[in-house]
Amino acid sequence: MTLLRDRGLARAFDHASHTYDRLTALNPGYRTGLPRSARRLRLPRAGAGQRILGPGCGTDAATPALLRAAPHARITAVDASWRTLGRALATPWPSHVRFQHLTAGEAATAGEGPYDTVFAACLFRDVTDPDGVLTTVRSPLRPGKRLAVHEYSLSGPAAHRALRTAVCRGVAIPAGTLGGARALHRPLWRSVLGFDPAPDVTDRRERAGLTDVRIVPVAGWRTGIVHTFLARNGSAAPREHAR
Repeated sequence: MTLLRDRGLARAFDHASHTYDRLTALNPGYRTGLPRSARRLRLPRAGAGQRILGPGCGTDAATPALLRAAPHARITAVDASWRTLGRALATPWPSHVRFQHLTAGEAATAGEGPYDTVFAACLFRDVTDPDGVLTTVRSPLRPGKRLAVHEYSLSGPAAHRALRTAVCRGVAIPAGTLGGARALHRPLWRSVLGFDPAPDVTDRRERAGLTDVRIVPVAGWRTGIVHTFLARNGSAAPREHAR
């Protein structure tokens, strides 16, 4: 099966936006994992001057997680799916939260930087050039400031792959079929299985010029399947990477 990437994935989200949130709610731990990853940034809760970039923000999960972690920060949330953004905008937001219709590769052009934090959720495995997108979202990040990525990335053992497959085949794909989102959930399952294992994701961050790279697993049944990747923006230029 061909994986959905970039604009193709955005169109799939456009089609499935009306049911996507209800379907993800069936995933135990989905709504708790994102706030936990956001808290790991240790953002200053009173920091009204903080600027945060949220590429691939989705509908209503990643941005609220950031708001709970940093209630007064200025958040610029971007997504490539205009219908997904439309659903996000249907929710009342504080004036310091803004949404823009941009791809992850265009996130640096949002015009609200430089940023003190970048928080990306389930983004890099679904783009054609993850190294290029990482360089793009890093570019408006102030030196020494932190980036966090909440991502499905298997840590290695075959049991993690088998568990992820069982959940997708037993819950996500059948529910997506009933909800009219089969064309989205099956490629998302494939993208997790085909994405870099967690140690390789760390290596990508270091090649991009990030420092203090750490992997922290998400607790519960998703341990070894979902991780928070934390890093700081170093001063070195990105190293050449293999395609």
